[in-house]
Amino acid sequence: MHDIRFTAEDVLGAQLALAEENYRLLKEQGVHAISVMGAIGSGKTSLIERIIDRAKPCGIVVATIAADSAGDDDHRRFLARGAHSVNLNTEDECHLDAHRISHTLESLPLHEIDVLFVENVGNLICPADFPLGTDVEMIVISVTEGDDMVRKHPKIFAQTDLIVINKIDLASAVGVDPQTLVRDYAKVNPHGRAILTDARHNRGIDELLRALGIECTNTQW
Repeated sequence: MHDIRFTAEDVLGAQLALAEENYRLLKEQGVHAISVMGAIGSGKTSLIERIIDRAKPCGIVVATIAADSAGDDDHRRFLARGAHSVNLNTEDECHLDAHRISHTLESLPLHEIDVLFVENVGNLICPADFPLGTDVEMIVISVTEGDDMVRKHPKIFAQTDLIVINKIDLASAVGVDPQTLVRDYAKVNPHGRAILTDARHNRGIDELLRALGIECTNTQW
């Protein structure tokens, strides 16, 4: 019997290679892919819904990969908005990985899609070590989670392109200053961008669209 051992570097290297393959495939098909991470209840699904609503009248075709440990609630919400969607249950896994995304992409009509949202499992720890091969990595947090979210999870925030601070309409009620989160993010990620939103009332959605590189025109990617 052979004693085969894999190091953390081996696993990470394999993930990076698979993520690069996903990236190349999506680029070849003209798909602008966005990874969406965040805790359960932060508003990831609601924000994607608002973007679908804005994009659809402009002729932009949106697809989603809706991941969760179980159930298909988010998937059905995206379908109801007219998006292509694949439901992906990870069961005991607390994150998506490039291998799983690679297989999931096979079930999407990539040649028809302009923008793909990959909604990760609700978690701010596990996804940090698993790149998926998207153009943009976005984290959604809610003011209801407290003003220490960035300080508690610096690793994942340090490597993402964009932070969306959602539910700002509730900031006063929960005693949280969104600017504290903005400042904390700037400390760990000086190259990232912070957007303040209230998905329920459609505040900040246009700014978010611009930050994601989604323009409401009829031109293709």
